Amino acid sequence: MVTRLTDSPVYAHLWSTPELEELLGETARWQAWLDVLVALARVQARHGLVPSEAAEQIAAGARAEALDLDRVTAGTRSTSHSTLGLIRELQRVLPESAREHVYVGATVQDVSDTWFGLLMRDVGAIVRRDLLALEATVLDLAERHRDTVMVGRTHGQPGAPITFGFKAASWADELRRHLDRLREGRPRWAVGQLAGAVGALAFHEAELDPLALRRDFCAELGLGDPGASWLTSRDRVAEFGHVLALVCGTLARIGTEVYELARPEIGELAEPTTATAVGSITMPHKRNPEVGEHLDTLARLARSSAGVLLEGTVVSHERDGRGWKAEWVALPEVCLLAGTALGLARTLLAGLEVHDEAMAANLERFGDRLTSERVLAGLSGRLGKHAAQDLLQGVLAGGGDVVDGVVARGVASADEVRGWMARAPVATAGRMVDEVVARAREARAGEGV
Repeated sequence: MVTRLTDSPVYAHLWSTPELEELLGETARWQAWLDVLVALARVQARHGLVPSEAAEQIAAGARAEALDLDRVTAGTRSTSHSTLGLIRELQRVLPESAREHVYVGATVQDVSDTWFGLLMRDVGAIVRRDLLALEATVLDLAERHRDTVMVGRTHGQPGAPITFGFKAASWADELRRHLDRLREGRPRWAVGQLAGAVGALAFHEAELDPLALRRDFCAELGLGDPGASWLTSRDRVAEFGHVLALVCGTLARIGTEVYELARPEIGELAEPTTATAVGSITMPHKRNPEVGEHLDTLARLARSSAGVLLEGTVVSHERDGRGWKAEWVALPEVCLLAGTALGLARTLLAGLEVHDEAMAANLERFGDRLTSERVLAGLSGRLGKHAAQDLLQGVLAGGGDVVDGVVARGVASADEVRGWMARAPVATAGRMVDEVVARAREARAGEGV
């Protein structure tokens, strides 16, 4: 029975993707935990702790489809232990000779934290892939519209000219920083956990070198060795969740820009649409910017889940279930939200409609007032910045022509004012576009994309 709207087959596409559902679904999670147990048994066999034959029997039997998940559920509830139901069901399907060699010296957190390491590695790879694809689209927008002049707005009001390429370049620059964060953070996040009861690996100390065992265990799974047990050191998970929330924040910023500039009274951008899309069931004329809107919704939820992960960094002593069990909910959630947001943003920007004629019309609509920054610069050299500010404030408050108002105050000629206005206000913006694009292209070449 589906009780959460976000899990409904009707609405699930708004909160997840098939790829991430496959990675994070119930069967995949159980199989990942079983894979961790298989890796542990194989490494323990190589170190002489369990028989090699038993390790291979565990590997052959540790398949989620071979287990009775109803038995796992019943065992988990009856024992009040997070993995004992799974252990006993795995033992049931194994040959008797292998049963005592399952889960030797490990804990719930060894299994679930190692799964987190795998999850952060694999989700991080998906996020990186989608960010790279999105960056390519945005770089193309920045280049194509390097010189497409539009109104720059501050506090929601028309300010001074910019170019749409400059706006897109700011998006691309932000996406590149997220790619940097993913690259830099991966060695911190993609690590395993083999800590034992309190992190000291005392269970294994008598028979072998526990640190060598942990190093080999992590390598078996394609993970890094953490260096020290991290049972109550939850900064890795919190950092990863916050990087994903930052990604969602950037996508929401882009979506909000499209949302605002698609308003008919502005009309500079529009989302892609289809013939079957319905904007409003009661107002058929509407074309709603639903993707941009939903990117903001996803970002709000991602920030909420990231906040839970940050709360988990404050826990006590050598083990504290309050933090990492909350992560069982919050980490998969922020992964799903970020993956969904990236997919939507890729669709939005790949089909984005840029109405440069509307951009030009809005520039014309606000006229000379959009050049006030350039006039202020010209007058500042003559009067001083603050005196020039006061003078222009008075001219503009009167609502008349800027040239006539300045000339009437006897501080500049009409030709001088028009000369200040005529100076290219977006030349430096174009240079910044070039710099962002060149830097990103160089980075992408180094990354082989």
